[in-house]
Amino acid sequence: MELNRRTLLASASAVSAAAVAGPLISSVPTAAQTAPAGKQAPAFYRYKIGSFEVTSVNDGVARFPLADTFVRNVKKEEVQKALAEAYLPTDVMTIWFNPTLINTGSRLILIDTGMGEPKGPVGHLRPNLAAAGIDTKAIDTVIISHFHGDHINGIRNGAGEVNYPNAEIMVPAAEWAFWMSDDNMNKAPEAMKGAFGNVRRVFKGLEDKVKKYDAGKEIAPGLTSIATYGHTPGHVSYALANGNDRVLIQSDVTNNPHLFVTNPGWHVQFDQDAAAAEATRRKFYDMAATDKLLVAGFHFPFPSTGHIEKAGSGYRFVPSNWNPAL
Repeated sequence: MELNRRTLLASASAVSAAAVAGPLISSVPTAAQTAPAGKQAPAFYRYKIGSFEVTSVNDGVARFPLADTFVRNVKKEEVQKALAEAYLPTDVMTIWFNPTLINTGSRLILIDTGMGEPKGPVGHLRPNLAAAGIDTKAIDTVIISHFHGDHINGIRNGAGEVNYPNAEIMVPAAEWAFWMSDDNMNKAPEAMKGAFGNVRRVFKGLEDKVKKYDAGKEIAPGLTSIATYGHTPGHVSYALANGNDRVLIQSDVTNNPHLFVTNPGWHVQFDQDAAAAEATRRKFYDMAATDKLLVAGFHFPFPSTGHIEKAGSGYRFVPSNWNPAL
């Protein structure tokens, strides 16, 4: 049989017809039916950086109607074209959420805490940590990259209790200074006031327990903070190094990579300083591409790791291959 689109469609139709007619024309007993599972397996993925064990833990995926202004500086039609080229729906925006867990052998470090309580397709960090064999009480360090809700809400559960009771909570000093300023809150556009209120809700009662860190410092064994300002005024990413291995943990340098890695000059609506965010993105990806560094992206498709390479005036994200062994 010649292989072409017509024969494939005809074969599919024949299979469908046979499936409908099968019980009427066959005397062979059919197997007992099994109900579809209706859900994925727990989503966590481990890899090694030197002797450190790193785990990408999925918090979920958000999908919502694509707004005309999701990318501020290009037309919606251009965004839809990029989504179609990535085989994604063109009327829906897809955003993944993937915190990173680092086991140094002596420390258990969680970078960012996700959306909070499970709600539909998001808020699944803690169930996925449990599936990975991680007790939240064993996590001794929680490091926050910036203060947007999808990174800090998981510090507390629905009852307001701290999810990581034995962990030191570390936050960027510049981020704390911005969001905890009453002057900044009072001057903020109305659309941002809810974010200021959420920061205060999350950190209420923790003010004296939070440790503030500066960008450019080693803040945990092998983990150095990198100033990646623009998305927020104090936004921080990280370089993790052990032995001869390194990974860049990029927080929100980019949102959906099919849009903003490919088109680093596009400005997502979540960036507070779009020009600074673009400059950061280009500098960060130039470094990753030049040094051929592994990159872990909070908003990359799970398991959220891969490499960045130059491609024309932008870049290309090359996902890591799944490896069954560490």
